[in-house]
Amino acid sequence: MMGVAERTDAWLGQFAGQERKPRWIEQLRDAGFASFATLGFPTVHNEDWRFTNVAPIARTIFQPARAVTADADTLAPFATGIRLVFVNGRLQESTSALPPGLTVGALTEDAREHFGKYAASETNAFVALNTAFLGEAACIYIERAAVIEKPIHLVHVTVAGVSPVVSHPRTLIVVGERAQCTLAETFLGSGAYLNNSVTEIVVGAGANVDHYKIQRESQSAFHIATLQAELGRDARYSTTSISLGGTLVRNNSNARLSEGSEATLNGLYLVNGAQHVDNQLTVDHAAPNASSHELYKGILDDRATAAFNGKILVRKDAQKTDAKQTNKNLLLSDDAVVNTKPELQILADDVRCTHGATIGQLDGEAAFYLQSRGIGKAEARSMLTYAFAQDVIDRVKIPSLRNTLERTIFEKLYDSRQ
Repeated sequence: MMGVAERTDAWLGQFAGQERKPRWIEQLRDAGFASFATLGFPTVHNEDWRFTNVAPIARTIFQPARAVTADADTLAPFATGIRLVFVNGRLQESTSALPPGLTVGALTEDAREHFGKYAASETNAFVALNTAFLGEAACIYIERAAVIEKPIHLVHVTVAGVSPVVSHPRTLIVVGERAQCTLAETFLGSGAYLNNSVTEIVVGAGANVDHYKIQRESQSAFHIATLQAELGRDARYSTTSISLGGTLVRNNSNARLSEGSEATLNGLYLVNGAQHVDNQLTVDHAAPNASSHELYKGILDDRATAAFNGKILVRKDAQKTDAKQTNKNLLLSDDAVVNTKPELQILADDVRCTHGATIGQLDGEAAFYLQSRGIGKAEARSMLTYAFAQDVIDRVKIPSLRNTLERTIFEKLYDSRQ
């Protein structure tokens, strides 16, 4: 049987048949496909992928996602503010009236300075594959010192046909010095498909960015996502990742810090049935006096599996680093499995770094207390489980998005106990 790493030929025909783009984009595409052909799909023999087997992706023949339309108001009524809707990788709708200081555009020459410079296509096969199939990328620019009051919300919808399809969303966000904004990315879909997403965020010196990623894919979908954030001096960046859907999900979240910058990475994954979710975090303290905080929580039921690997890298000259990482997991069944590995690599000597991980079950005494007050067993379990997740949900500062998440999570928890 052909190994996973060798299953790249099926993509060659699609690559060769793409619509032509400007020369600089073609060069990026060629380099991306060359990297993908060299790397091949990762296997469980790769340390970073040993808990996530992508063989189901590698052996599936995906067709390019066709142009279709979708009702974004019904699918994502919570996506208020400045909205861009992509359906099967194509821009369907964008807010026409933009506030001063904000520019939203396609992949033009203006993006060349930053595009493809941060997410590593040389070492990540899925980033390479995304780069090889660059299409209608979303490029967002926020001017120096601009304050964008309304959230900027990108909604990615994938609609599969009779055969599985593939979509490669690509987003570049450049935030100028001392600017402020709130960003949200939502991923939705129906049917069987692969959503292979890459987001690059450049946070200028002194800028402040809140970022949210909500993954509510089809239960038959594969979702592979890479986020790369580059922080300038004294920048503040916060991201919250919520994973609810998909059959196989992999989130690569990376941040590189400059002097005096601060990064906060929060996450919640809620999976049941036979779902699998893998969160891989890397925070690179590349300069002194920077701080990072990570809190990821997982809730697993039935035969669901999860992996968490959080790496904090403190480079030689990154003195006065302050980094904290926490991963907490709640198992609701005896068959659920989670593998967690917090990791510190410290090359400096004047730092303060902590990490920890826990795996446990619901507190039996707390459940008994609720039942003794007349609450049913299933409702008591759902309430306690929701309370475990609440810490992360409360950090979502977009009211419409937070309210929808609260309702969606509670319904999923309640339904899973019926």
